[in-house]
Amino acid sequence: MSVKLRPQRSYDHRLKELVRASGDPSLAKELGIPASTVMGWLCSPPQQVVTLDVLSMKEQELQREVLILRRRIRKLLALLRLLVVLLRISGFTLANERVPGGKAKAALLRSIDLARQFLPLRTVLRVLRLSPARYHSWGSGKKACRLDDRSSCPRTSPHQLTLNEIETIREMVRSEQYRHVPTGTLAILAQRLGKVFASPSTWYTLIHRFGWRRPRLRVHPAKPKVGLRTTQPNQAWHIDTTVIRLLDGSKAFLHAVIDNFSRRVLSWRLADKFDPASTISVLLEAGQGGACSNELPTVVTDAGVENVNRNVDELIQSGVLRRVIALTELRFSNSMIEAWWRTLKHQWLYLNSLDSLSTLRRLVAFYVDEHNTRLPHSAFRGQTPDEMYYGRGDHVPPELDQKRNAARKARLDLNRRTYCAVCPQSRPERSLGNYEAGWLPPVPMTG
Repeated sequence: MSVKLRPQRSYDHRLKELVRASGDPSLAKELGIPASTVMGWLCSPPQQVVTLDVLSMKEQELQREVLILRRRIRKLLALLRLLVVLLRISGFTLANERVPGGKAKAALLRSIDLARQFLPLRTVLRVLRLSPARYHSWGSGKKACRLDDRSSCPRTSPHQLTLNEIETIREMVRSEQYRHVPTGTLAILAQRLGKVFASPSTWYTLIHRFGWRRPRLRVHPAKPKVGLRTTQPNQAWHIDTTVIRLLDGSKAFLHAVIDNFSRRVLSWRLADKFDPASTISVLLEAGQGGACSNELPTVVTDAGVENVNRNVDELIQSGVLRRVIALTELRFSNSMIEAWWRTLKHQWLYLNSLDSLSTLRRLVAFYVDEHNTRLPHSAFRGQTPDEMYYGRGDHVPPELDQKRNAARKARLDLNRRTYCAVCPQSRPERSLGNYEAGWLPPVPMTG
């Protein structure tokens, strides 16, 4: 069975332009043109028509204009490709970005309207990565003059602060007279003074929005950049006690002595109760089997009861040690052993289950041995605390420097011999001078 298709009718473009220009569909209906076709003319944009002025041009002029247009199209396509690639690489998208300014939205809408004359709306929005719902929402806001996220018109937000109130808040925030008043208290004080009746949250919002800075420049005494430093082992010791809580809630008390010069833990003791006598034990143990020193060690302590008591005083008075109290007799703090406490706890102890005192003692013994004998210290150019304490690591820094230089040279040689399989190979001419300069034949990259 054959289906007869209705022939497609075509109409003169001048009639379409007349209907669009006048906006009167009755002109075409009088000629018997269907109303749906006339309404389609009114809703659709005008089509470009090749007129007689182009046909009347000479052949050479027409060819010249075609060449110019082709060259211009190639330039525009090249720029378009660059912009599209740049947008993709930069990850540009308007999907999760706010555009609060009404002027920016209006400019974007005008650009979209201009692009719609040559491209479909869906294509334009896909290039901009702008959702259709958001575009139509902006379009409706444009008609209502509400493109700004926060309208500047007082009628749309009658409860917003006036310009005089905002200026009063700015003056009070930046005033030297109220620099000692916290911002929240200043908001209530302004209400008590009858100047501005606004909540503290409004004050915080305005300060953040306009970037107001309060005149509250703090002047502090300069802190020491470098603490107590010695030139040989056993010149100064740091002693302290820290509390470690087990899983069952009980406490364990760890006493330790660390050498200032080498950062070596000289002795330590773990107890289940706070006993000031443990300080005597770790001090006596620290002096046994240590490196030789011609002067008495100076013990740096804090003012805790475990460090300042009758037993420790008797040991100091016997002439075996000297004691200074940090931040009292010495302007430096006892930070060296405090830093080791933090490293011990957060880098090792808190990574394990501290279920009993015996487990904690085993973990502390392991980390003390690792710290003293195996872990290099950055301040000693790769030497361990034991090597610094006993003077056995003078060869370590030169060896590391030599190995680093060899590794750099090997890396440089390998990279010079390696080329990409995609990029064209640029091989220099082989000559005696190339080999003397370290030239090697290139090696292709695999995989």
